Amino acid sequence: MPAPLSHRLIEVFDAVMRTGHLTRAAERLHTSQPTVSRDIARLEQVLGMVLFERVRGRLRPTPRALALQQEVARSFIGLERIQARALSLRDFAEGRLELACLPALAEALLPAATRHFLARQPLAGLSVTPLESPQLEQALSDQRHDLGLVERRDAPAQTLLEPLLSADEVVVLPAGHRLLERRRIAPADLAGETFISFAPTDPYRQQVDALFAAQGVQRLLALDTGSAAAVCALVRQGLGVAIVNPLSALDRAGPDLHVRALTVSVPFHVGLVLPALRGLHPLLEDCRQALHTAARELLGRLDPAADQTEDRD
Repeated sequence: MPAPLSHRLIEVFDAVMRTGHLTRAAERLHTSQPTVSRDIARLEQVLGMVLFERVRGRLRPTPRALALQQEVARSFIGLERIQARALSLRDFAEGRLELACLPALAEALLPAATRHFLARQPLAGLSVTPLESPQLEQALSDQRHDLGLVERRDAPAQTLLEPLLSADEVVVLPAGHRLLERRRIAPADLAGETFISFAPTDPYRQQVDALFAAQGVQRLLALDTGSAAAVCALVRQGLGVAIVNPLSALDRAGPDLHVRALTVSVPFHVGLVLPALRGLHPLLEDCRQALHTAARELLGRLDPAADQTEDRD
């Protein structure tokens, strides 16, 4: 059987072909010229063919050597790519973070947070999976994601939760509405208004309905829908008023949609959820900081009378 071909012999052959000289190849490999010469002779013996002709003290590659170098070059390019990929993985410059959150947060908070995240880690990837509750909490409990965002203050099973922000729900009004002259709006101010609600089973819908019932305020409840984005779209069309979370409201605020504070508190909380049964992702801290920055920016756009503050506990 022929002697085995070692990577070292191929490395010596590649250095000689690239430099065209035994001495320079030896310098490239940090070894001696006699060692390179012996390795080339050994390679020719192993392959059973002449690779170089000795002409006036120099090596001239044979056609077989030139053909072999093409294959070696492809292999070495592959090794260089593997090495570069290994280095990027070591530094996690090209890592991918898997994040799950409610659709409202994917639309209102994540775009700005992603911009800040990629400014910190330009080669990183971020996969955002919008999920409704309770599918979101189940996915986080199953450790399927590196990070989650929930609108609650208690951690789902098998997870850890830290507060991201705490604020109050806000009123959204269409252009030209009679209440735009007010900076803060009381529930009684909305008496008789066409009110756009969330679905009857939504916890925020139930909380808002209980608030108006406690104050004896009657509204016209003709329209309801399943998301804050849809609620804001209906308000923008002048079809009514609504109470929504401040992130969705501020993200869509403009000439056709105006945001006002309530005189009473309807709490809105967002928490960061971390998996408890798997290691923390190396990119997690950069993503966490990006989310905090985006939350501060959005809440900073609220009217000071709203007295919204980020929860840093």
